[in-house]
Amino acid sequence: MALMILKKPTQLENRSHFFRVRCKLVQLKMRIAEKLQAKFRAPRLTQTRIVLALTTAVVADGLQFISAPIPFVGQVIDVVAMLLTTWIIGFHLLLLPTFVAEMFPVVDMLPTWTACVIAVIALRKREQNAATPPRIGNTRE
Repeated sequence: MALMILKKPTQLENRSHFFRVRCKLVQLKMRIAEKLQAKFRAPRLTQTRIVLALTTAVVADGLQFISAPIPFVGQVIDVVAMLLTTWIIGFHLLLLPTFVAEMFPVVDMLPTWTACVIAVIALRKREQNAATPPRIGNTRE
């Protein structure tokens, strides 16, 4: 019986130690996630960024259509289009399937970069409109 009484506080101590360690791990994971999110945060969409991204996509699709018979030129265009688009409007998961789809012979003739950039811009605009609170200013009647 005396052993049972002594054993209970150590179990409680072990549990509290486990809880403290677990809390510290969760805090560390959250700090790492915040740093990664800040590093890959999408830039604010401006008219200039939208025009540049769409121009990049249309030019990439056009060059791929023209250079279809030349081997490996399409892949180089895809890499450049992916890098430029990511630099202009930020990384989005929709860019990955587009990049992979462009490696298939028939699909690379379709305007996939243009469609993807339009979709990413629409999604980012929706995110930004939802994130910004409505402005309360001087209202004229």
